[in-house]
Amino acid sequence: MSQSVERALGILPLLAQGPAGLGAVADELGVHKSTALRLLRTLHERGFVYRQPDGRYRLGAQLFALAAQALETLDVRAVAHPHLVELNKATGHTVHLALHQDDEVVYIDKVDSRYPVRMYSRIGKPVPLTVAAVAKLLLADLPETEREALAGRIAYPRYTARSTPGPQDFLRELALVREQGWATDLGGHEEAVNCVGAPVRGPDGRVAAALSISAPTVVVTAEELLELLPLVRRTAETISREYSGSVQRDDPS
Repeated sequence: MSQSVERALGILPLLAQGPAGLGAVADELGVHKSTALRLLRTLHERGFVYRQPDGRYRLGAQLFALAAQALETLDVRAVAHPHLVELNKATGHTVHLALHQDDEVVYIDKVDSRYPVRMYSRIGKPVPLTVAAVAKLLLADLPETEREALAGRIAYPRYTARSTPGPQDFLRELALVREQGWATDLGGHEEAVNCVGAPVRGPDGRVAAALSISAPTVVVTAEELLELLPLVRRTAETISREYSGSVQRDDPS
């Protein structure tokens, strides 16, 4: 990266903390005021910073417009799909990706198991909110007041003896999922099917989607499926980094 570009980029985190004068910018960059002024003028001309009447600089409207446009065009499914395929290849199990829409959690992608016994699920199909691992992950990220309101208005079907019985149990389950960062459905929807999942986070750090692997007990036990949780979480973290556009410190790019 060129020195000028690196210095210009160094201005943006400073101004994200609030308006700053020329001297503060120069000090932050460790350069002469004339160099800082040249960089600020270039950024100002492009709309990335704005010079206030008091002479201080703040982030400009163009920067916010580009960020908003980028967020609108992000497609989590497109980003995630190659990683879902790799997770499926590594485990052999059914892989799902889901989103939260209004009071529903919906599958938006699926990679089928390689085993003869397969799960009945399809893209676009809502999942059982109170038992599905992906639903727990997405709903656990809601603000507390929204979680409580949701828990109070949804139904609690008893799919199996392990299904969540009511709102208080559901809220406790969501609190646990929120704390540990992963979720399970161990026979809560179907007695003979287990599932483990992890969250995909967006640029704002919030849970944008959830992925899971599922398998019937005739293929793998619940304990054996749980052993794959680290791989599931690593896959979700990889998708999160790519979706958010974050770069690891050791990334050579």
